[in-house]
Amino acid sequence: MKTYKFLFLLLIFIQLSCNSQQKKINGLSFVASRDQIDTTHTNSVLKAQSNYVALMPFGFIRDLSSPEVIHNTSRQWFGETKNGLLQYANEFKKKNVKVMVKPQLWVGRGQFTGHIEMNSEEKWTILEKSYSEFILAYAKSAQQINAGILCIGTELGKFVINRPEYWRKLIKEIRKIYTGKLTYAANWDEYKHIDIWKDLDFIGIDAYFPLSDKKTPSIKDFEIGWQSHKKEISQVQKQFNIPVLFTEFGYRSVDFTGKEPWDANRVEGQVNLDAQVNGLQAIHNEFWKEDWFAGGFVWKWFHAYDKVGGEKDNRFTPQNKPAQAVLRKLYQQK
Repeated sequence: MKTYKFLFLLLIFIQLSCNSQQKKINGLSFVASRDQIDTTHTNSVLKAQSNYVALMPFGFIRDLSSPEVIHNTSRQWFGETKNGLLQYANEFKKKNVKVMVKPQLWVGRGQFTGHIEMNSEEKWTILEKSYSEFILAYAKSAQQINAGILCIGTELGKFVINRPEYWRKLIKEIRKIYTGKLTYAANWDEYKHIDIWKDLDFIGIDAYFPLSDKKTPSIKDFEIGWQSHKKEISQVQKQFNIPVLFTEFGYRSVDFTGKEPWDANRVEGQVNLDAQVNGLQAIHNEFWKEDWFAGGFVWKWFHAYDKVGGEKDNRFTPQNKPAQAVLRKLYQQK
C-alpha cells in the first residue's frame, strides 16, 4: 500500500510541476488576406517561435449607429470569411500551431468600434440579434476546428457597457456551442469598466497603453511607463481571479511609438526600429514572468512574408525588422 501511495503522490507532483511550467501563449495576429494560405505562409510563423495565431474573420457595419452586421459574403476577402477561417486553421493545425478565433467588426470609414451605440431600444434589439448571428456562426466554426480560444468581441466599449445583460446571455449561448476558452478583447482604457470578466476564462486586453513621450524610449523608459498600468491590471486580475491575456499588443517602428501606441492612422513619422525593439522587450520583461499572465498576440503578421515590413517600414508588423529577431528570441524562452 505504501508503494501505491508513493506513486500516487509522485504522479500528482509531476502533474502540478508540468502545469506550473506550461508555456505562455506566444501569439501572432495573423492578418486575413485575399488568398488561401499554404506551408509557404505558415513557415514564417514557425520561424517566429509562435505557438498560437489569432485568426480574424470580419463583419461590417455601415456606421456607428447602424444595427446590421454584414458578414461572410462573396464581396469579402477570403480570409475574412468562414471558409477562409477553416482553411487557415487547417493549415496551422498541420504545424501544431493553436488558434484563437477572433471575429472583428469594421465600421464604415474606419470609425472606432468602441463608439458603436444605438439611439433607440429598437435599434439595440436589432444590433443584438445581428451580432449574435455573427458571433454564434463563428462559435460553431471555432468548435469545428477545435480552436483553443474564442474571442467574443473586440473593442466594443459602449456596446458592452450599455448592454451587460445581453452579453451575459450571449456568453451562455456561446458555451452551448463552443467548449473551449472564452475571452473578450477590451481596449486598454476599457477593461476596468466592464463586468463580464466573471463569465469568461481570460481578461482580454488590447494593450496599447501610453508609456512614454520620448522619441526613442529605452527599455527602462518603457518599463517605468508600465508600472501604474501593471498595478491596475493586477488589481482587476485579483478581483476576478482569472488570467490576463493580451489579445493584442505591439508597437510601430516609428518615433514616439510609446506615446499613443494605438495610433495606426499616423502616416508621418520617421522610422525608428530601436523604439519598436525596446517596446517589445519591455512588455515581455514586465509580464511574461507573471503567473497570472497567460501571454499575448503581437499585432500584426502578414501571410506574404517577403512583401511586408522591412527597415523602411514604420508600421506595426515586426516582419523583416530587428523586432522580428527579438520576438523570436523572447518567444523561444521557456
